[in-house]
Amino acid sequence: MQNTGPHSDSIHRMENMPPIKTLLEELRRGLSHYWEIAAETLRPSGVTLQAPPEDFFSFKNNFFSLLFLYSFDRAKIPRSRRILYGATLQCLRGMVTGCDNLLDDEYKKTLDTDIPETGVRFRSVIDIMVSDRVLFQILLEACRQQDINEDLVVAATTASMKTMTRSGVQEASEEVGITAILKPDALLRTIHHNKTGILFKCPWDIPLTIENLDESDVAPLLDGLYRIGMGCQILDDMVDFMSDLERKRHNFLVSSIYYGSHPTEKCRLQELITAGGRPQLMIDLARDFPDSLSKAFETSHHFLESGLKMLLSEQHRLLMEPSIRFLEEKIGVTHLTGKSRK
Repeated sequence: MQNTGPHSDSIHRMENMPPIKTLLEELRRGLSHYWEIAAETLRPSGVTLQAPPEDFFSFKNNFFSLLFLYSFDRAKIPRSRRILYGATLQCLRGMVTGCDNLLDDEYKKTLDTDIPETGVRFRSVIDIMVSDRVLFQILLEACRQQDINEDLVVAATTASMKTMTRSGVQEASEEVGITAILKPDALLRTIHHNKTGILFKCPWDIPLTIENLDESDVAPLLDGLYRIGMGCQILDDMVDFMSDLERKRHNFLVSSIYYGSHPTEKCRLQELITAGGRPQLMIDLARDFPDSLSKAFETSHHFLESGLKMLLSEQHRLLMEPSIRFLEEKIGVTHLTGKSRK
């Protein structure tokens, strides 16, 4: 696999470190199992699922799944069930991505089928339906192999749906547009908490239903994942600044500017709001909102650093900085980092 981008060396080092390299191998087995069952599920319907490209198993495309697998490893979940949960992670990913596609009227591919590319909404529906069926099939297989108890299958699928529904309800509530801009703290505590924070804890719903774990051991890992999710959402808000203004969605950077103490930045924001998020001139976040952007980065980094510190064992803390750099590149804010940090 070839890596491109300013942090490709860091990515290469990370994916070849012992914990990541081992987890990548486990994830590959889980993803392969997911793909096999998905193909079997689609075949009677006359839909062909192409063989997964090598990039499907890559570090770059599975960073978050690796974080979740790492948390399972830290909780001392056995390797065989980590592989099982690696497959369920892809099921959850397929459902969440499919829902996001429908809500955002876009298409990020999770299954490479021969359904016409023009039918993007239907492809999203198929992605959701297939991932849901694969999830049940994977758990049912584990039950037949006596790896998990039969009465836990329905309980596990119900638990995962509960969290995803809470996140989805928050997304759906913004479809018609918001009527008020919340203060930054309130936005984090309510909107982003439901939309992204708890969603990053969702991959633990199934293991917590099946495994017999000490809650005190798991709680810091869940808190760490929650904080990472919150940090990522703030970075997402920077990227989605203009589209969120246009669609009237909640946005941390917008809130920070609106309730900030810099009149020039507030005036520029009001111009954009009045223009409906479609200004005649190109927006430059670092130029127009330097102070608010810097503070947003600081808040994001506080969440990411504290989250990674809780998630990673002491011997793996050297992964913190390259992980944050990778997330900035993946989310698409690297062009802003040098300009905005003080």
